[in-house]
Amino acid sequence: MIELNTGHQMPEIGFGTGGTTTEAVVAALHAGYRLLDTAQMYGNEAEVGEAVRRSGVDRAEVFLTTKLNNGNHDPQAVRETFAQSLQTLGFDDVDLFLMHWPMPMLEVDYVDTYKAMLELTQDGRARAVGVSNFQPAQLQRLIEATGVAPAVNQIEMHPYFANDQARLFAQERGIVVQAWSPLARTDQFEDPVLTELARRVGVTPAQVMLRWHLQRGVVAIPKTNSAQRVATNRDIYGFELSEQDMAAIATLDKGEEGRRGGHPDTFTG
Repeated sequence: MIELNTGHQMPEIGFGTGGTTTEAVVAALHAGYRLLDTAQMYGNEAEVGEAVRRSGVDRAEVFLTTKLNNGNHDPQAVRETFAQSLQTLGFDDVDLFLMHWPMPMLEVDYVDTYKAMLELTQDGRARAVGVSNFQPAQLQRLIEATGVAPAVNQIEMHPYFANDQARLFAQERGIVVQAWSPLARTDQFEDPVLTELARRVGVTPAQVMLRWHLQRGVVAIPKTNSAQRVATNRDIYGFELSEQDMAAIATLDKGEEGRRGGHPDTFTG
């Protein structure tokens, strides 16, 4: 577990649900995952809620995250669509509510969006709020405007895009960093650096990458529809990467060229 700046505890590895099946989410819960990450954008909040109920795992044991869609930044839309998310999920609250992208090109200032999100913590319907895909300067604006640092910044991060500037800026301010796309793409599983490390340690390349996140103090949320990979992706506590291993993985970082998703300053999706 890792502690948020709200005092709440969050698992340090979770399961990303975008593009996955209800059965995969159930399998993840049965494999021991207790952090589920969904979003209004994914269109699967109902399926995720159903998976929790079908799994037999107590809702109180599950750390549940959803995210504000990009067209819902107006403060009134924040309140209305958050209430709709709760209804769709079938729960009275979520553990974390994130702004999915900063969308700086919108007429609505993301600072006003964040202020509306903070209001949702007052009655406990959102135990914590945070952001996703925020750059350091954007995080600084939120902190200066509200005096409240986001609990989490969920950003693209993997060995080919280490995103260290954003990671260190957040961590130095008590903001937990969460990695989406923590495994890059599966075609990278043949990378000679990763495959050699995996062979020597006796694990999979995916496990090497997830252990790399863990040792950098980053929460990873891998996703897969494979029942076998659901289990192995969480099995990262029986080994440790040495300083030399971590240095070898650091050589894979391509900087901005390694970014797979949109850039926070220009993304309009």
